[in-house]
Amino acid sequence: MSSEPAINVKNLSKFYQLYSQPSDRLKQFLWRGKRQYFREFWSLRDISFDIAKGEVLGIIGRNGAGKSTLLQLLCGTLTPSTGHVNVQGRVAALLELGSGFNPEFTGRENVYLSASIMGLSQQEIEERFEEIVDFSGIRDFIDQPVKTYSSGMYVRLAFSVATSVDPDILVVDEALSVGDGEFARKSFDRIRAMKEAGKTILFCSHALYQVEAFCDRVLWLDHGNIKQFGEPQIVVQAYSASLISGEENAPDLSTSSEPPPPPQGYARLTQIELFLDGKTDQELRGRPGENDLSVRIRFESDPQLPSPTVGVSISYGTLITVVCVVSRSENVYIERDEHGRGEVTINFPALALRKGEYLVIAYLGCEEAIHIYDSAQISTTLHIEDSLPEPGLVKLPHHWHSLAGYSN
Repeated sequence: MSSEPAINVKNLSKFYQLYSQPSDRLKQFLWRGKRQYFREFWSLRDISFDIAKGEVLGIIGRNGAGKSTLLQLLCGTLTPSTGHVNVQGRVAALLELGSGFNPEFTGRENVYLSASIMGLSQQEIEERFEEIVDFSGIRDFIDQPVKTYSSGMYVRLAFSVATSVDPDILVVDEALSVGDGEFARKSFDRIRAMKEAGKTILFCSHALYQVEAFCDRVLWLDHGNIKQFGEPQIVVQAYSASLISGEENAPDLSTSSEPPPPPQGYARLTQIELFLDGKTDQELRGRPGENDLSVRIRFESDPQLPSPTVGVSISYGTLITVVCVVSRSENVYIERDEHGRGEVTINFPALALRKGEYLVIAYLGCEEAIHIYDSAQISTTLHIEDSLPEPGLVKLPHHWHSLAGYSN
């Protein structure tokens, strides 16, 4: 990473005028500022920071925190109310689905339009056109109007154009959440290659695990202000602790019914089951330190891809993740047959959880444990019963040693 900043932000603010009714706009115009018929809404207020060349910056925060406004200001599609932004180099942005595309134009025409806006000459676009189409995977539809495209096709083409123009700065705002497993993996591989090539990347996402694993620093926005800015692990953990609710319930995949075959390049869970002392049911009841918990996961994957990463988390309701284990972090290789199918069992002997209701979620990710192919909450609810009144979520091994008087 270079010490010279790729982006410098100084005292940046953006506010909007909100009117209670349309006629107030006319009144405001007629009175020419002598009276105020609007209220101010500050999307961003007096923020300052630098981003070094070659740095990957994660941007997190709740909906409405100002993330998208900040990215639009950095890309020049919005004008600051106060402060300034200094950007060094060519910027390619995926701010929203299909932004910059003309829905009446074909995919081919939009490739030329978007790439030319990003600074490529006609000859450069022609030289890269085949690569752009190949990466997008929508060659059969490239001469159809983009208004006929699905959301996945939009983001495939937009991402392919944005990353093929050799930008100095790439801005990604949740766009990759639309793509399927195969394309999402290709996209992360390309972003990782851009990172290794020294490109500056702004990565805005609600996928906190990806932010922590991929970014060099993280900026946490809260109501238009910088809440925290620094090391990914520290900022992400602080932000996670601030959330009053966890992720929504994932789909129930605990049945053994035969699902349809997955698309190529994809990996997915096919069955997950929870056992307490070898028994399974819709509700399992145990006591602290007295029962063995097992999670059995079956999956299918493209055998041409590297073996996936498997993870399991146990949460106290939807508020707190008590424990999360990931095969890659523990150097466990996941075995598969020649068809890409595998089965994994994670055992938690003498489960040390204390009283409460717990949820178990299984994850299936790429070999780097950055992109999550699939996740599902197990339908079984785990109840731990404890007659002791002391608070706490876990029962840690410990020993007592008592003496009369004081020891030296």
